[in-house]
Amino acid sequence: MNDIYRGSLVRLSAADPEELGKTHPQWARDTELMRLFGSGPARVHSARAGIEYYEKIVKDAPPSHFYFSIRLLAGDRLLGETDLEVTHWAARDAFVGIGIYNRADWGKGYGTDAMKIMLRYAFTELNLRRVTLSVFGYNPRAVRSYEKAGFRHEGRLRGALLKDGKRWDMLYMGIIFDEWKELNSDHSTAS
Repeated sequence: MNDIYRGSLVRLSAADPEELGKTHPQWARDTELMRLFGSGPARVHSARAGIEYYEKIVKDAPPSHFYFSIRLLAGDRLLGETDLEVTHWAARDAFVGIGIYNRADWGKGYGTDAMKIMLRYAFTELNLRRVTLSVFGYNPRAVRSYEKAGFRHEGRLRGALLKDGKRWDMLYMGIIFDEWKELNSDHSTAS
């Protein structure tokens, strides 16, 4: 069996709270980036606060929450993070989130590759049947990346976000196992 945590450009690794905590404050200084990843106001914090935050996430994560760092295959550099939270085990539904945090790494396919790894993990390792995400209407780059990974548009909350005095939609996208299986027939081992 192939390495389920490895794609063609990136790999997923265990989240290292100290590494993420020290790196995140640098990322958080980019307010445009923070606006793409959160609906609340941009905030700055110290490395110590970042480490404590990530330690809590990793330590207190329920068994239904899977949290990973995203690393570049060439050189093993930290690119960002991704997580998958199973929201309903009986229905086998999950919600996924992802972030590539350095602008110099955007548009190179790293996020799409990482999302494909997460979907493979969700559908073959966790035997899920549906994965959902939300994305801000003002983030077309992310929408295109999710579409490339196989997500389909499912709905929107019109005017749900207020940024720069303008209302934006919150978009919902999803993919079900059968759609993923059709796109990835060589990787589909779950039934």
